[in-house]
Amino acid sequence: MKKISFLLINIVFASFFSLHAQQTKSLEECIETAVENNFSIRIIQNQQKIAVSNYTRGNAGLLPTLDLRSSFAGNLNNTNQNFTDGGSAFNPNIHNTTTNMALQGQWMIFDGFNAQYRYKRLEELNHLSEINTRMSIENTIGQLASEYYYFIQQTQLFSNLKYAVNLSKERVRIEQEHFLLGSGSKVRLLQAQVNLNADSSRFERQYEVLNASRVRLNEIMALENLNESFSPFDTNIVINKSLVYNELYDLAMKKNVSILAAEHNINLAEQDLKLTFSQRYPYINLSSGYGYTHNTFQNSTLSDQQTWGMNYSLTLGLNLYNGSNQKRLERNARIQIENSHISLDHVKQVVSADLITLYNTYTNNLSLLTLETQNLDVARENLDIAFERYRLGGLSGFELREVQKDLLEAEERLLSIQYQTKIAEISLLQISGRILDEIIN
Repeated sequence: MKKISFLLINIVFASFFSLHAQQTKSLEECIETAVENNFSIRIIQNQQKIAVSNYTRGNAGLLPTLDLRSSFAGNLNNTNQNFTDGGSAFNPNIHNTTTNMALQGQWMIFDGFNAQYRYKRLEELNHLSEINTRMSIENTIGQLASEYYYFIQQTQLFSNLKYAVNLSKERVRIEQEHFLLGSGSKVRLLQAQVNLNADSSRFERQYEVLNASRVRLNEIMALENLNESFSPFDTNIVINKSLVYNELYDLAMKKNVSILAAEHNINLAEQDLKLTFSQRYPYINLSSGYGYTHNTFQNSTLSDQQTWGMNYSLTLGLNLYNGSNQKRLERNARIQIENSHISLDHVKQVVSADLITLYNTYTNNLSLLTLETQNLDVARENLDIAFERYRLGGLSGFELREVQKDLLEAEERLLSIQYQTKIAEISLLQISGRILDEIIN
């Protein structure tokens, strides 16, 4: 069992060193890859391209249209004629044809500002698509940054467990020497071996956690090879301790993507009301074209006839009554504007509540960071003293184990608080609209 345990430890060690022998990736490099490959971002970027393509004067109806049409038609008839003088005539299979070609243009000169409002609405949709793209990128960056720092946390925990295994191996060696010299006991040696096996098992499980985090990072970056190995370029979780609530709040009210999207939805609702109200105005439509027509006859004084020339028309119209639907549509449009304002107020309240909660978490964790850092220093010093006493026989293996457990728990608490503080920091930057500037730059 002892040989198997050491073999497993060596395998995990070799895997760990192999992992670190692979390339390292910084957060900026991971973000660059994710922005280029992530499926959600690519879809939303294509939707933005559609919105840009739709934002044209022609799509709004501000430009005239021009059509070129050609047609050929014919009829095949039998004609039976009875004259007043008593005579009759029968003409079978009379084939007449009509060939027509025309160039026709139309232009809605005025339609109650409908085209202008549609153009404004397309502009708002274009801006909204930009905000949606930014929202998707910010969400992906936030998710990626959270997983990246989780990867760092688990890497540090992996190193701490590696140190614990080495310490337990040293304890087994000391107990073996004491046992061989007759100053130790078989029970103490076996207990040291049990503790080593427990540390080794936890160390091996931590390697699985580390690999799972790496796979999730590869998934967010949409890599073809999800098993691609790399280690984080950063070795520590660095906390920005200078975030100020009032500054974050002011920025959130101006740059938060959810608030910006809600504001543009208000603009869209207002444009919809203008579009509806434009139906009350008269409309003027100009139509003009040039055509050519060729007719052939088999039972006529003419064998064929050709006609060409220009046609034009100017239409003036006004919708007088449409079953009271105009008032209904305008009333519904005003309600939609009211709902858009209510939605904006709700989004602002949600953003404010999230900002308060996250900032309280952020500041509280900053205080805990100082305390846990001090606790870790004390735990490390305590382990150094305890292990030296253990070497000299002044401390039992059970007491040394308790001190070792205290150190591991202190390291885990500090790593956990560092990670939670970093997550709160990332969330605060995302809510305030600063995540693109702070993390990428």
